[in-house]
Amino acid sequence: MATAVYVPRVNNNDDEVKLIELKAAVGQAVAVGDVLGVVETDKAMVDIESPAAGFVLAVRGAEGDTVTVGTVLVWLGATADEAAPAEEAAADTDTAATAAPTAKALALLAQYGLKAEHVPASGARLSAEDVRRHAAAKGLKPKTAAPATPASAYPPPQEPGKAVALQSHERGMLHTVSWQRDVAVPGYIEVSYDHPAWEAHANAVSQQHKLLLSPLLPLMAHRLVELAAKQPRYNATLVGEQRHEYAQVNLGFTVQAGEVLYLAVVRDAAAMAPMAFVHHLVDLQRRAAAHELLPTELQGATIGFSSMSRWKVERHVPILAPNTALMVAHTVAPDGSGVLAATYDHRVLHGGDVATLLRKLSQPPKD
Repeated sequence: MATAVYVPRVNNNDDEVKLIELKAAVGQAVAVGDVLGVVETDKAMVDIESPAAGFVLAVRGAEGDTVTVGTVLVWLGATADEAAPAEEAAADTDTAATAAPTAKALALLAQYGLKAEHVPASGARLSAEDVRRHAAAKGLKPKTAAPATPASAYPPPQEPGKAVALQSHERGMLHTVSWQRDVAVPGYIEVSYDHPAWEAHANAVSQQHKLLLSPLLPLMAHRLVELAAKQPRYNATLVGEQRHEYAQVNLGFTVQAGEVLYLAVVRDAAAMAPMAFVHHLVDLQRRAAAHELLPTELQGATIGFSSMSRWKVERHVPILAPNTALMVAHTVAPDGSGVLAATYDHRVLHGGDVATLLRKLSQPPKD
């Protein structure tokens, strides 16, 4: 039986990637782990490895092509003369999807009268393309008219100019902002905090462990993780009319790398001791600066932390990552005063919840 090798999802927000290198040829023998091709976005490059030993039966793409996430790139067979299947729908089975749908996917599910658990996902999240592919394979017709996009209500600009295609990370930001606009009900709260107390705690930890850089932000981020682990509603989102409390805390931490803003993700952060977390987050920041993050380190955030202290801004209102309910904002103003704030999804949390969390976060852990 032939084995399909699918185009992977490199970034949670990208439905297409570029095939920059193709190492598989029809008839070629491959072993488990052999690299069949390399895809990239503006954020990362990923090897596509063979999941099984066998022979390449067919290749569906060429170097330089822009390929859709979840489509078949290579068919593998046990023998070289095996026929490649004609059906190439990505993971189109009746297996229930476990991935949370994107905002566009939710709209399409309603349009076709489908439930998310009945549509297989090609990546970490159920995409609009997954829904379209499933509907086409089942011969389904829309039960309701497609909703007009918000942009359709506005005429295009009349002043002369030129259209410039968005880069991958820009499309990702568009998706994130659109999710907050179309799905979440954002609120915002801020409090002042005792920055010298946190700074003294970070300096003590730095001296104890002989660190070269201040661990202030990683330590604050780890404290947020601890609070979220103790109170699951902080680490949640809303699906339909139910609160979806995540099984583990995946901390999304913003990292500015040149013109690209990453949300680097520390998975299962609550399972890490404070210093293990600090070292892991510092490594993530280093590799983000070099644009070397892995796909799993760019998706799946369940809660977020962002700081603009390096720019000495007095206030910033961060955007919620899709399918999260809380993004904590940190800064130290030019006068040295500390500010902790949060954008939150008011469908999941209320102001009292967030104020309580910020007050607890404002105090460094006791030694």
